[in-house]
Amino acid sequence: MTIDYSRYQHLLITREDRVLTITMNQPDQLNAAGELMHLELSHIFIDVADDEETDVVILTGAGRAFSAGGDIEHMRRSTEQPRYYYRSVTEGKRTLMSMLDCPKPIICRVNGDAIGLGATLALFSDLVIAVDTARIADPHVRVGYVAGDGGAAIWPQLIGYMRAKQYLLTGDAITAPEAAAIGLINFAVPAGELDATVAQWALRYARGARRSVQWTKMTINAGLRQVAASLLDVGFAYEGMSNHTEDHREAVDAFLAKRKPSFSGN
Repeated sequence: MTIDYSRYQHLLITREDRVLTITMNQPDQLNAAGELMHLELSHIFIDVADDEETDVVILTGAGRAFSAGGDIEHMRRSTEQPRYYYRSVTEGKRTLMSMLDCPKPIICRVNGDAIGLGATLALFSDLVIAVDTARIADPHVRVGYVAGDGGAAIWPQLIGYMRAKQYLLTGDAITAPEAAAIGLINFAVPAGELDATVAQWALRYARGARRSVQWTKMTINAGLRQVAASLLDVGFAYEGMSNHTEDHREAVDAFLAKRKPSFSGN
């Protein structure tokens, strides 16, 4: 099936031979996922799975960041309008499960900081190559949120429960070289080597035995898919509860007022 990608507005889709590059293209917002990008992310990997002209996918961001995660306006509306949050849950789960279900290898080119949802998108990919100046963090707890949109599912699978708790319960950032050293990502490389390293791996995958590569990915992901499916339901439920807390509203208000939040524990 040939896919028409022209309908995507906040994702820039380009192709070189059988390698498709998806670029989150809101650099002025550090590629934070607003309403439209969030929706588009929930559809793009379903399209890629059906795309007969694509064997390998590269996911990256435009500008100086990979993705700053959730857009603050997105958070504010979710707090004030429950239906808006419910829709974002459906989209979020569909995005991550479609990444796991997409048979084509997804290479994440982390060109800058990957925060929150940005980190989750990177870690649900199949190979992560980051510029060595990038930071990776899931700071949900710092805005009074539960790390329920994938972080609690994927971090323990990659680095174990103790280290995952260390980062997810504090929201602390980890540098790309540190992330590579503990197995959270594959490679951290200098900026001048990023494109060449990504292209090298994309070519290796593209030149492989297509069905063997795809079906091996699906075999590996079978167990991860079961874990993710169950934990995403729990995580989004707890995140939904935290969406209505005083601490989360305080965090959103503080961000908009450009001050530090003062949490009450409620």
